Amino acid sequence: MIWYGLLVAAVAAERGAELIVARRNERWSTARGAMVTGQGHYPAMVALHTGLLIGSPAEVWLADRPFVPALAWPMLAVLAASQALRWWCIAALGSRWNTRVIVVPGLPPVTGGPYRRLRHPNYVAVVAEGMALPLVHTAWITASVFTVLNAALLTVRIRCENRALAAATTPTTPTPA
Repeated sequence: MIWYGLLVAAVAAERGAELIVARRNERWSTARGAMVTGQGHYPAMVALHTGLLIGSPAEVWLADRPFVPALAWPMLAVLAASQALRWWCIAALGSRWNTRVIVVPGLPPVTGGPYRRLRHPNYVAVVAEGMALPLVHTAWITASVFTVLNAALLTVRIRCENRALAAATTPTTPTPA
């Protein structure tokens, strides 16, 4: 159980690193006239992801979940792959990546890296991580609850991002003089 706690703590530290990058990128975007949208769902997203980090070890401890190597090792591989994909997304978006929906008007959509094949690859990483982290130590209730709530949240989040991106990349027609 101690090693699992350390794994969850490492994922939490990674999330802390993401927030540092996000704050830096928010300053960069704001300086360029960024539009911030979707603030209504952001607290729910923070609560859900915090719940994943608390719920995973809590379920293992409270429900005395066993370590099952046949499940743990593949889930650890999925977790590692999700982290690699997330940081590939962050690198591809550069200063435009954020945990909030912040879009700088006039910039073309990013089409490199994982965005060459998927519109929202970061959410593939989130879905994979949300299932894999708890299942590394058979916390199946946490994995199930996170997955269902995350699906609902991502429905809202992706619509919000798509609207923000469409609004920021739509050229404005000059008014005739």
